[in-house]
Amino acid sequence: MKFYKYQGTGNDFIIIDNRKGEFHLDNKSAIEQLCHRRFGIGSDGLILLQLDDTGAYYMKYYNSDGAESSMCGNGGRCFAQFIFDLGLAEQEVEFLAIDGKHRAHKMVSNEGESWIALEMIPVKEVKKITEEVFELNTGSPHYVAFVNQPVSELELITKAKAIRYNEPYTQQGINVNYVNMLGLKDLCMRTYERGVEDETFSCGTGATAAALSAALFADLPAGKHSTQIEVPGGKLAIQFFISADKKSFSDIWLMGPAKQVFIGEF
Repeated sequence: MKFYKYQGTGNDFIIIDNRKGEFHLDNKSAIEQLCHRRFGIGSDGLILLQLDDTGAYYMKYYNSDGAESSMCGNGGRCFAQFIFDLGLAEQEVEFLAIDGKHRAHKMVSNEGESWIALEMIPVKEVKKITEEVFELNTGSPHYVAFVNQPVSELELITKAKAIRYNEPYTQQGINVNYVNMLGLKDLCMRTYERGVEDETFSCGTGATAAALSAALFADLPAGKHSTQIEVPGGKLAIQFFISADKKSFSDIWLMGPAKQVFIGEF
């Protein structure tokens, strides 16, 4: 079976064109082996391009543990680029995922690099746990903690596991993000992802969660804003609109590179 390897700021995925239904969806162990970095192709997750009952494109996403997961933002951007690379769309595309409908389009970054912009779901609530810690769902659940210590120096795995594997997150799990404020609208972050159960080079829904949390942390005014985020795998940008009551967010776009790495067969 033919597969495609993509990456978005180092968040890497195996993508399969499964419009004919040739890949068996119930084989958890096979998915886990394909994603394994020693005994398989190696990736943070597997994405299937499928068609729903109406013929719409559907993004089916599995974490590297073989289990179907919630929305993956960088995966969504790679999925859109995959559709463009197949010639199924030219400049923009709509598709469905586990959290609903998404739009994506090609764009050019400020540095002249080809990027993909992905519309994320609106966020109606952000839970403030402490002055520095927030919890929210941007398609996947996220724990966002703002810290003064440079995130590059953190013992991320140890700190994140203490949160992910303790109540109230033991059963469902949560993605854990540590963030430095580099300015009112510039961030640096690292992420521990559930399902991968390790640090990833980038997390799109996590970057989105960090940007929205930072807006509240910095007490930004209502209206449209843009945030730049440094992750271990590169740079992302988030655009969003803060409601008048500063309790919800809409018109959220995750932007960054999405590139094909290679094509192979297994």
